[in-house]
Amino acid sequence: MDQNELIELLDSVAAGRVHPEDAFKRLRVEPFSDLGFAKVDHQRGMRQGVSEVIYGAGKTPDQIAGIVASMLDAGQERILITRLAAEAALEVEHAIFEGLAFEGADDDDVPELPLFTYYDIARLATIGEAPVANGAGTIVVACGGTSDLYVAEEAAITAEMLGNEVVRLYDVGVAGLHRLLAHYEEIAEARVIVAVAGMEGALASVISGLASCPVIAVPTSVGYGASFGGLSALLSMLNSCASGVSVVNIDNGFGAGYQASLINHLR
Repeated sequence: MDQNELIELLDSVAAGRVHPEDAFKRLRVEPFSDLGFAKVDHQRGMRQGVSEVIYGAGKTPDQIAGIVASMLDAGQERILITRLAAEAALEVEHAIFEGLAFEGADDDDVPELPLFTYYDIARLATIGEAPVANGAGTIVVACGGTSDLYVAEEAAITAEMLGNEVVRLYDVGVAGLHRLLAHYEEIAEARVIVAVAGMEGALASVISGLASCPVIAVPTSVGYGASFGGLSALLSMLNSCASGVSVVNIDNGFGAGYQASLINHLR
């Protein structure tokens, strides 16, 4: 449960739509659930405003399904699973819904199962629907080339699941600067911009020179040998001469989308 869900629950109690005892049942969840292989933090949303996100790489489908089941049981309405391979996503979806259906097997009605969506390009999955956008403005996610889409989409979907309106500007790298300049209006109106690029990583500097908002630079591991798996782009972005550029780790679209959401929700 995040801060918005907590406020909504308290408003429902005040309005008489939810009985206090039912609200208490939702709030009495332990600070975390110890599953043996994971300690699921149920109160992160109250502390930080965003509930726990599952990093899928390195976890088995059964472990991910167990974490998801714990979150859903605690009342979490939407869940983000990053770095999830397509093959593993099928197993995770099956394990989650098989477990939920089994829990409701004795009920007269078929249990309502949450929406599970897998995004192949971004290599992530979502459970539940994205909330209505309630940020202060728009988040622009721009990427240099089509090869950078996997990181750009990770950032964009993360931001959308955190309640932001996202504008995508794809394949607008510096090799054809006119493609970027054609979107100057979106850049000028953005509240925060995520600039995703591999190769030499110049896109973030160019965008920052056009924008009046914070720019979060994301180097990708796209490029030839001397790019050193994204290290060249990372160093270029860190050494940007344009003001207002901050940099996250190589291929870290999630971190950029999360940070952009924090900025967009500052009042």
